[in-house]
Amino acid sequence: MVRSPVVAGQFYPGSASQLRQMLATLLDEEAEKQEALGAVSPHAGYVYSGAVAGAVISRIKFKDTFIIMGPNHTGMGKPLSIMTRGRWQTPLGEVEIDSELAEQILATSRHLQEDAAAHQYEHSIEVQLPFLQYFRPEVRIVPITLAHASAAIYKEVGEDIARAVGELKREVVIIASSDMTHYEPQESARSKDSQAIEAILHLDEDELLKRVEESNISMCGYAPTAVLICAAKKLGAKAAELISYQTSGDTTGDYTSVVGYAGIIIKAVEMHPLVKLAKATVESYVREGKVPPPPEELTPEMQKRAGVFVSLHKFGELRGCIGTFEPTRRNVAEEIISNAISSATRDPRFPPVAPEELKDLEYSVDVLTTPRPVRDKSELDPKKYGVIVESGFRRGLLLPDLEGVDSVEQQISICRQKAGIGPEELVTLYRFEVKRYK
Repeated sequence: MVRSPVVAGQFYPGSASQLRQMLATLLDEEAEKQEALGAVSPHAGYVYSGAVAGAVISRIKFKDTFIIMGPNHTGMGKPLSIMTRGRWQTPLGEVEIDSELAEQILATSRHLQEDAAAHQYEHSIEVQLPFLQYFRPEVRIVPITLAHASAAIYKEVGEDIARAVGELKREVVIIASSDMTHYEPQESARSKDSQAIEAILHLDEDELLKRVEESNISMCGYAPTAVLICAAKKLGAKAAELISYQTSGDTTGDYTSVVGYAGIIIKAVEMHPLVKLAKATVESYVREGKVPPPPEELTPEMQKRAGVFVSLHKFGELRGCIGTFEPTRRNVAEEIISNAISSATRDPRFPPVAPEELKDLEYSVDVLTTPRPVRDKSELDPKKYGVIVESGFRRGLLLPDLEGVDSVEQQISICRQKAGIGPEELVTLYRFEVKRYK
């Protein structure tokens, strides 16, 4: 059986050439890839949610098979359905179902049923496929649609998926296809979505389902996401990271009635000790006004001396970033503590972080190498090197590999603006590299 596309030409371009061209603008082939057990990815029209879906898919280290779970919007077919045979067609070609894995999942689960009707007109799985095909045309999938059921059933389905994956010793990525709040004002959507996102980041499927019900969060893929969390934890998940959050209003400019989109990666790697220290510092200072001491036992990365930048993000947007060009403290641990507090409370671009915001923050720590002077722009690379522009006592710094900064000229221009250095003033250029911890 070949499952034909039903939203090609509507949710995304119907021709292969136009689709590839659009995907090239939404995906980042140079993004740092992560070992992901699973992901939450939106499924609206690409013009609205494609940037978020592209951001999350771009950061996943691909496996041969993706288990893709979507909600059943149509009401057709079995409520908990799986396809074990056939191919799915998009303008980029056909995607084969991984029949061996799909049949193993079906045999393991007492709730999932073989059913193609539930998938025939359901778009939530289909819109994920071109993103996968762009990176790996030969990718295989296991498509599953999930309608309303009890939390106990969702947990059991998640455990069954993990068991089947384990029995076949497969490496897979599990995607929960979901949009977030539907058709509410921007502030309301963000507020509700932050509750759901927090539960996902804590890998707490019970809390997610509770918040969806109690706060009336119109997240269409709550069931796939709950199943994903349960399966991922059984497969060894330790942490989750919010990659991007946007609403349809960010595209249309109309914030009176928006749909929210979140891109989240679930992984087995725990938060790095440097990032844990930054997070603990911010939470201690914001909640209690206390500056915590460095850990009694410093990791090797904490013991050395280096410049450090601490960055805070909230729903994928910058919330604070302060750092030191060169070491000013006895070690990296003390640099992190000082700069984490400054990022949260002294970045002049933002108001101080409030206690109620702490649950929504994502942290990253950049440890800098010693800046080295360069002769000219040819020795710079915006993806690899950070830049310092110096004129007298004025210095402007920009970290490498920042979204939206694609050229050396942009880097230098931003550094000049930061330092108040005019475009015609002579400058000395320095470059440095960073080790980024998340």
